[in-house]
Amino acid sequence: MDLVRPAGTPVDRPGLDGVVERRFGLVVMGDVRIEVRAALPEVRFTELTADRLTYAPARIMVAGTAVNLARRATGYFRRIAVTGKIGDDDFTPLIRRELRRLGVRDLLRAEPGAANAVSVMLRDRATADGPGVRLLVAEEHAPSRRLTEADVRRAAGEIRRADVLFTDGYSLLSPISAAALRRAAAIARRAGTLVAFDVVPHDVDARLPAAEVTPVLELADIVITEAATVARLLGRPAPVEGGEVRELLPALDALVPGRPLWLLRFGPGCLERVLAHQRGRLELEYATGYGEGVERAGFGDRLTAGELYWWLSARSG
Repeated sequence: MDLVRPAGTPVDRPGLDGVVERRFGLVVMGDVRIEVRAALPEVRFTELTADRLTYAPARIMVAGTAVNLARRATGYFRRIAVTGKIGDDDFTPLIRRELRRLGVRDLLRAEPGAANAVSVMLRDRATADGPGVRLLVAEEHAPSRRLTEADVRRAAGEIRRADVLFTDGYSLLSPISAAALRRAAAIARRAGTLVAFDVVPHDVDARLPAAEVTPVLELADIVITEAATVARLLGRPAPVEGGEVRELLPALDALVPGRPLWLLRFGPGCLERVLAHQRGRLELEYATGYGEGVERAGFGDRLTAGELYWWLSARSG
């Protein structure tokens, strides 16, 4: 994807709150699960030395990487579809109902007899140093890990019609879903649909060798990553400042042939700034607006949705 640098930044315009005129088609492939979230205003994890009962606001919601992004993308994209594999239990109608509520096309495959995956997100008490520590407990053997190439082929028509296919690194944690990811990317590339890849989990370097991640980077037109994550994949220290991030660029260009657009997130919280880089064509650094007092949950998805819309607009003129 060759680009000419647009004026401004995606945070200036369209911004992180959606647009008046939605455009483009997006297919999101990823994890779908039920999540319980709670913030613990009276508890610090480091203070716990015994069992503890605490009362705090808690909610249950349909989440997972695919739904979380699709929910934010509805403010930008005219057509959105979610593809993946879910379970077949009492939560399944809830998941499908949420996609209908969002106006998102449901391309999910239900695995007969399988339970839907559940995750629990807890955030402890904020301090003067930050918003508190997040503990995310995720069921490992989720149905999404068993998404097959045959499942992806059933969504091929929607992928071909889309402007961008969005995928993420959780699919790489299973050989079955990893093959499905590669198949989806191949379908997209043959059709001229852009492929965006989010390098998660953020500790993917501790879970997979770089040799298993790099082939997927080679299929991507847009790579979204914390600079610290990709630095560790390269065996380098995690950068914090913009100058340190720029020192990564030659290594990234050597790592992946072609000219993907890298969106490298960095800063004290790994989310305050972005360095956009495409070999030989553009380099752009901008602030995201994230900082003290800004809710972190969902911010990355808001940023990603706005960025995808902005870069697609730049590509189409």
